[in-house]
Amino acid sequence: MDWQEVEPTPEGRQWWDRGSVRRDRDGFLSVLSRYTPQTDADTPTLGKLYVMQIDCDQNIFRDKQVNGLPRWRAQWEPAGGDGLIERVIDAVCRADLA
Repeated sequence: MDWQEVEPTPEGRQWWDRGSVRRDRDGFLSVLSRYTPQTDADTPTLGKLYVMQIDCDQNIFRDKQVNGLPRWRAQWEPAGGDGLIERVIDAVCRADLA
């Protein structure tokens, strides 16, 4: 795994695995990402693992799996002002062009 952290926000921290970036059969990017919400120092949390599908042309995403469980019929959605997701989409799409 080659975890790349994006700039944290007050909501938490997020990483994406450079080694997991793949183009799927529909032409979208797929990537493994990890999110850990911001908590008090006294309250550790494990966070969650996601398999995100990204449409770089439209700047939208959907979570295909959360902690290994499939999300059937996951809907496409914009990052919606979520700085972490915006940064992951940007980083993954730029990495695919490199």
